[in-house]
Amino acid sequence: MKQRLTIDPITRLEGHGKIEVFLDEAGNVANTYFQIPELRGFEVFCLGRPAEEMPRITNRICGVCPEAHHMAASKALDDLYKVDPPSAAKKLRELFYGAFYVTDHTTHFYALGGPDFVVGTDAPAGERNILGVVAKVGTEAGLRVINTRKQNHEVIRIIGGRAIHPVAGLPGGMSKAINEDERQFIEGVARENVEFGLWSLQVFRDIVLQNPAYVDLIVGDIYTQHTYYMGTVDAQNKVNFYDGKIRVVDPDGVEFVKYDPRHYTEHIAERVEPYSYLKYPYLKGVGWKGVVDGKDSGMYACTPLSRLNAADGMATPRAQEAYEEFYSTLGGKPVHHTLATHWARLIELLYAAERMVELVTDPEITSPNVRTIPTEKPTVGIGSVEAPRGTLTHHYETDENGILTRVNLIVGTTNNFAPITYTIKKAANALIHDGVVNDGILNKVEMAFRSYDPCFSCATHSLPGQMPLELVVRAADGAVIDHRSQYVD
Repeated sequence: MKQRLTIDPITRLEGHGKIEVFLDEAGNVANTYFQIPELRGFEVFCLGRPAEEMPRITNRICGVCPEAHHMAASKALDDLYKVDPPSAAKKLRELFYGAFYVTDHTTHFYALGGPDFVVGTDAPAGERNILGVVAKVGTEAGLRVINTRKQNHEVIRIIGGRAIHPVAGLPGGMSKAINEDERQFIEGVARENVEFGLWSLQVFRDIVLQNPAYVDLIVGDIYTQHTYYMGTVDAQNKVNFYDGKIRVVDPDGVEFVKYDPRHYTEHIAERVEPYSYLKYPYLKGVGWKGVVDGKDSGMYACTPLSRLNAADGMATPRAQEAYEEFYSTLGGKPVHHTLATHWARLIELLYAAERMVELVTDPEITSPNVRTIPTEKPTVGIGSVEAPRGTLTHHYETDENGILTRVNLIVGTTNNFAPITYTIKKAANALIHDGVVNDGILNKVEMAFRSYDPCFSCATHSLPGQMPLELVVRAADGAVIDHRSQYVD
């Protein structure tokens, strides 16, 4: 009889998920399922709403990454109403977005993914958290992390109108400009962000790269997969979070396709499986071959590591130096080691900080000309940004009055569902043998998904027509009195 191991809930992520591992009679892994049991359904309940409400509605999908949805929605409205925001508005949006990137990547490295390395993969579960990180790196360092998030949330508030769930994005631009006093404050934060990014990279070198066991874990086969990689690039094929074309490279690092976000349906398709509310996107040009890696599989990854693999470099000098160190250390491009995503994330943090300095010192950044008023009738609008977890696409269709008739959202974690599933299954197969399972092994299985910084609150939109439900009634002594279920294997 097969044994069933359940990791529920999985920890240190945004949203809810569980991992089911089935062992054969010898105690080895027979199969692994990565299940997302929550449903948000924003694509349905936004129908019938005025399109201009979307930047304020969709940012409620998640309290961790509302800025990403706010920007993607605002850009989709630009396209919907066929309006081009003024140059100052685009720069202000990107400045706002850079502050968000710094806060978000800081959160993941120090609170969600980092504890596995900073505290230790086999440390007690109660210590693998932000408090354990502070205990390891020191209170002063912990305060620096907290202050970085605090300062950048203030930047988000100044530009976006609110520190959480911003409201400033409008079709054609932004609702307000910034003044010189605000600019000076933001410049101070941006320059501190650069120092914080450099310091965080040094923390990674000192704690992770100087530990041979960690390096072996990163470059070992357990967390290695060969897949396609996606990311947004500028005209020079450098990483850009706010705007550009979407570039996909194959497992050898060769460009497979590069396209305008408006044409995403020509290149990306989505598949639904009955055991999860999360969809499986795949590359149309390759086709769906299941959750397998390799050049013949349509599976692709869409992460900080993917963005670095898909690009030819970083657009700021210190981040470019870190990019070059990354690839020279790990043996060249592309890097297929999933755990290296944590390092790539810190390189992106530094890039966001440097880009903030460039933008906030641009003379145009305080221009009052931050909106072009729309005059065209709405039809179809598609907007895209790079969310920290991957390429985020908002697709709206409306009637002539701007009332939504169709909404499709493909978020970073949705893009990554197939590679997350693959990585978890491969890790479980490599780590679980002869039925021997302990907390350290289960945590290493969880590390397979944690590299992706998944946000399932954002990602769950598919309703496959079944509502899995399991009810267990127990007596006071724990004995099972009754058990009922529907659509549960």
